Amino acid sequence: MTDRPSNVDRELQAEIDAALGDMSLEDIVGGGAPRRAAAPPGQGSKRIPRLEPGTRLTAAVSRLGLEDAFIELGPKMLGICSLTQFEHKPEVGEEVDFIVNRVDWKQGLVDLGRAGAVQKGEWDTLQKGQTIEAQCTGVNKGGLELRVGSLRAFMPAGQVDRQHIDDLSTLIGQSLTCEVMEINREKRNLIVSRKAVQEREAAIQREKTLETLAVGHEIEGVVRRIMPFGAFVDIGGVDGLVHVSDLSYERVHKPEDVVHEGQTVRVKVLKIDDGGHKISLGMKQCQADPFTTAGATLAPGAEVVGKVVRLADFGAFVQIAPGVDGLIHISELSHERVNRVNQVVKLDEIVRVKVLSIDPASRRISLSLKAMKAKEQEEAPRHIDSGLARLRAKWGTDKPLKGGLW
Repeated sequence: MTDRPSNVDRELQAEIDAALGDMSLEDIVGGGAPRRAAAPPGQGSKRIPRLEPGTRLTAAVSRLGLEDAFIELGPKMLGICSLTQFEHKPEVGEEVDFIVNRVDWKQGLVDLGRAGAVQKGEWDTLQKGQTIEAQCTGVNKGGLELRVGSLRAFMPAGQVDRQHIDDLSTLIGQSLTCEVMEINREKRNLIVSRKAVQEREAAIQREKTLETLAVGHEIEGVVRRIMPFGAFVDIGGVDGLVHVSDLSYERVHKPEDVVHEGQTVRVKVLKIDDGGHKISLGMKQCQADPFTTAGATLAPGAEVVGKVVRLADFGAFVQIAPGVDGLIHISELSHERVNRVNQVVKLDEIVRVKVLSIDPASRRISLSLKAMKAKEQEEAPRHIDSGLARLRAKWGTDKPLKGGLW
């Protein structure tokens, strides 16, 4: 196969001329419009699709030549696909799934390959960089064994996928879209890569994503990798990092406690740096802020029950609602002098505390434990008096009881 369409040789040009007859290429695809070079996407007619190597499209065969099928793709754009890539000769008007191999905007030609079917990949039709379909027939120690038409091909294990696949045998029987990496006709060696196609498609998707991505956008992504400091999320060919502090409003010790690889999550774009190479994402920012909710229901003087979640030299942090922590300063733990926080409270202990202040700007809530102890001490005599009154009523006497109570 010649290097089409970047270097259209005389034989191919003669075939195109024979297929077109007395009509020019511009007459066929442009309806007799004045001749001019086709423009890249976004610079010419809006009907021209975005065509990049690896792009998949469905189009109808418009004409058949001696060795090629011709496909109209828009004003000034003609697709060419070798008939050797068809198991059966297509009919004019038949819709076929294609893959874009190359685009020559200057000449308005697009080199197409078949998609979704094993191609008749004879040696003289193959070239390095070509996109083909291959049938996986087996697995060996080094990678995959494949068939491309009547030819045998090999795919190294490192070229099978962008992600590690534990069991390559799961691909046996599948049709894989690959790129020709090496051709040795003398030794009849054909080396292909699916990873190269995936990376090319990912690069195209990355460009499309970055064109529309902006700070503040909320989008869905897939967790690809988990690290101690956070999780990397694929948001459409682009990886962004959700730092551990942005996974949840609650304190997170390990990202694995919140997300797992392969999980679909909703994230918010927090920052885009270095031309899109560094993207900061947040998961908790897509949820209602529990501090705002708590601030609307809590007020200084309120009494709440919480769980001690962290101890520090200066006090104890108490979770009073999911994602909402307050601080009992060491001076608010007891009326007595406290040298060490754990002398008064323990981790995971349930305590009843009093809200001293709420600062929405700094997201700080001050709590007091000793204020509740003072209240208990005040209420204790009342409980005793109430108990003695019940005893007097029961015994019907005002005489002192044994023990000197009265």
